[in-house]
Amino acid sequence: MSLEIERKFLIRNFSFKTESFKKKYIKQGYLNTDKNRTVRVRVSDTTAFLTIKGKSNTKGTTRFEWEKEIPLSEAEELLVLCEPSIIEKYRYLIKRGTHTFEVDEFLGDNLGLIIAEIELTSENETYEKPSWLAKEVTGELKYYNSNLSKFPFKDW
Repeated sequence: MSLEIERKFLIRNFSFKTESFKKKYIKQGYLNTDKNRTVRVRVSDTTAFLTIKGKSNTKGTTRFEWEKEIPLSEAEELLVLCEPSIIEKYRYLIKRGTHTFEVDEFLGDNLGLIIAEIELTSENETYEKPSWLAKEVTGELKYYNSNLSKFPFKDW
């Protein structure tokens, strides 16, 4: 059990791709998207996880997170049980100072949406902002993956 502290941003341009040290394909679905908690199944390349997240604080930066690695075969079985629809994306990892930005380039019904996230150890922690970061969207529910599964970017 732990707290997840993160901030989310839209992207100004694609220059983040040249700075990426790793790219992976992610497929994830939600077994539960209640406003007080989400239960997610994620396959990241050949690794799978079951994750439970609590409701965010008022700023949208901090929430409870529990995650456990599960066998890939079990994750694939659970994906069949998920609420509509499945999220697919490429995740780029970019090192900036002591932090790593995760930039998600969405596919399928969310094609065209790109969101960067940075995990922090405290809400007020300072970090180096890359020039490709645009508007901060931390706490804006429409950018949560659980909402994107129900209200995809193509319908905005």
